[in-house]
Amino acid sequence: QVQLVESGGGLVQAGGSLRLSCATSGRSFSSYAMGWFRQAPGKEREFVAAISRSGVTRYYADSVTGRFTISRDNAKNTVYLQMNSLKPEDTAVYYCAAELRLGAPSQENAKYHYWGPGTQVTVSS
Repeated sequence: QVQLVESGGGLVQAGGSLRLSCATSGRSFSSYAMGWFRQAPGKEREFVAAISRSGVTRYYADSVTGRFTISRDNAKNTVYLQMNSLKPEDTAVYYCAAELRLGAPSQENAKYHYWGPGTQVTVSS
Protein backbone atom coordinates (compact mmCIF):
# COMPACT_ATOMS: atom_id res chain seq x y z
CA GLN A 1 0.00 0.00 0.00
CA VAL A 2 1.22 3.50 -0.86
CA GLN A 3 -0.22 6.77 0.41
CA LEU A 4 0.24 9.90 -1.66
CA VAL A 5 -0.42 13.52 -0.74
CA GLU A 6 -0.06 16.42 -3.14
CA SER A 7 0.80 19.98 -2.15
CA GLY A 8 1.83 23.24 -3.77
CA GLY A 9 -1.32 24.11 -5.66
CA GLY A 10 -2.87 27.56 -5.58
CA LEU A 11 -3.86 30.62 -7.54
CA VAL A 12 -1.36 32.15 -9.96
CA GLN A 13 -1.51 34.63 -12.81
CA ALA A 14 -0.93 33.55 -16.38
CA GLY A 15 2.78 33.34 -17.09
CA GLY A 16 3.57 32.45 -13.51
CA SER A 17 5.02 29.31 -11.97
CA LEU A 18 4.13 26.73 -9.36
CA ARG A 19 5.86 23.64 -8.07
CA LEU A 20 3.73 20.73 -7.02
CA SER A 21 5.04 18.10 -4.65
CA CYS A 22 3.74 14.62 -3.97
CA ALA A 23 4.94 13.01 -0.77
CA THR A 24 4.56 9.27 -0.43
CA SER A 25 4.63 6.78 2.41
CA GLY A 26 4.32 3.06 2.64
CA ARG A 27 6.11 0.62 0.40
CA SER A 28 9.41 1.51 -1.25
CA PHE A 29 8.99 4.66 -3.31
CA SER A 30 11.72 3.64 -5.72
CA SER A 31 9.66 0.61 -6.77
CA TYR A 32 7.08 2.86 -8.42
CA ALA A 33 6.90 4.81 -11.62
CA MET A 34 5.12 8.08 -10.88
CA GLY A 35 2.73 10.17 -12.88
CA TRP A 36 0.90 13.48 -12.76
CA PHE A 37 -2.60 13.81 -14.16
CA ARG A 38 -5.13 16.62 -14.13
CA GLN A 39 -8.86 17.05 -14.38
CA ALA A 40 -10.60 20.26 -15.30
CA PRO A 41 -14.30 20.84 -14.56
CA GLY A 42 -16.49 18.92 -16.99
CA LYS A 43 -13.54 17.11 -18.55
CA GLU A 44 -11.97 13.71 -18.20
CA ARG A 45 -8.79 13.18 -16.25
CA GLU A 46 -5.80 13.57 -18.56
CA PHE A 47 -2.15 12.65 -18.53
CA VAL A 48 0.35 15.40 -17.77
CA ALA A 49 3.74 13.80 -17.09
CA ALA A 50 5.34 10.58 -15.91
CA ILE A 51 8.73 9.47 -14.68
CA SER A 52 10.33 6.06 -14.41
CA ARG A 53 11.54 4.51 -11.17
CA SER A 54 15.11 5.67 -11.77
CA GLY A 55 14.10 9.06 -13.12
CA VAL A 56 15.84 8.44 -16.43
CA THR A 57 12.70 8.16 -18.59
CA ARG A 58 10.20 11.03 -18.60
CA TYR A 59 7.12 11.62 -20.70
CA TYR A 60 5.02 14.73 -21.14
CA ALA A 61 1.71 15.59 -22.70
CA ASP A 62 2.11 17.73 -25.81
CA SER A 63 0.23 20.56 -24.11
CA VAL A 64 2.85 20.92 -21.36
CA THR A 65 6.08 19.99 -23.15
CA GLY A 66 8.67 22.70 -22.69
CA ARG A 67 6.78 24.28 -19.79
CA PHE A 68 6.48 21.52 -17.17
CA THR A 69 9.22 19.36 -15.69
CA ILE A 70 8.70 16.19 -13.66
CA SER A 71 11.39 15.03 -11.26
CA ARG A 72 11.76 12.76 -8.28
CA ASP A 73 13.90 12.44 -5.19
CA ASN A 74 13.95 8.81 -4.12
CA ALA A 75 15.74 9.70 -0.88
CA LYS A 76 12.83 11.95 0.08
CA ASN A 77 10.08 9.72 -1.34
CA THR A 78 8.79 12.69 -3.28
CA VAL A 79 7.92 13.50 -6.87
CA TYR A 80 7.68 17.06 -8.18
CA LEU A 81 6.04 18.88 -11.04
CA GLN A 82 7.60 22.23 -11.87
CA MET A 83 5.10 24.26 -13.89
CA ASN A 84 6.29 27.36 -15.71
CA SER A 85 4.59 29.74 -18.16
CA LEU A 86 1.22 28.71 -16.81
CA LYS A 87 -1.86 29.31 -18.91
CA PRO A 88 -5.53 29.58 -17.92
CA GLU A 89 -6.13 26.24 -19.65
CA ASP A 90 -3.81 24.61 -17.10
CA THR A 91 -6.47 25.21 -14.46
CA ALA A 92 -7.45 21.84 -12.99
CA VAL A 93 -7.14 19.56 -10.03
CA TYR A 94 -3.74 17.90 -10.27
CA TYR A 95 -3.25 14.34 -9.05
CA CYS A 96 -0.13 12.30 -8.54
CA ALA A 97 -0.24 8.56 -9.02
CA ALA A 98 2.00 5.57 -8.46
CA GLU A 99 2.44 2.60 -10.76
CA LEU A 100 4.20 -0.59 -9.72
CA ARG A 101 6.03 -1.11 -12.97
CA LEU A 102 9.41 -1.91 -14.44
CA GLY A 103 10.62 0.07 -17.42
CA ALA A 104 8.98 3.07 -19.00
CA PRO A 105 6.06 4.66 -17.10
CA SER A 106 2.52 4.51 -18.41
CA GLN A 107 0.57 7.46 -19.75
CA GLU A 108 -2.81 5.83 -19.08
CA ASN A 109 -4.48 6.61 -15.79
CA ALA A 110 -6.01 3.12 -15.63
CA LYS A 111 -2.54 1.62 -15.26
CA TYR A 112 -1.80 3.45 -12.00
CA HIS A 113 -2.45 1.69 -8.75
CA TYR A 114 -2.47 4.48 -6.17
CA TRP A 115 -3.67 8.07 -6.27
CA GLY A 116 -3.46 11.15 -4.11
CA PRO A 117 -6.51 13.30 -3.26
CA GLY A 118 -5.44 16.08 -5.63
CA THR A 119 -4.46 19.74 -5.36
CA GLN A 120 -6.20 22.63 -7.10
CA VAL A 121 -4.28 24.80 -9.54
CA THR A 122 -6.02 27.92 -10.79
CA VAL A 123 -4.44 30.17 -13.40
CA SER A 124 -6.04 33.56 -13.89
CA SER A 125 -5.83 35.49 -17.15
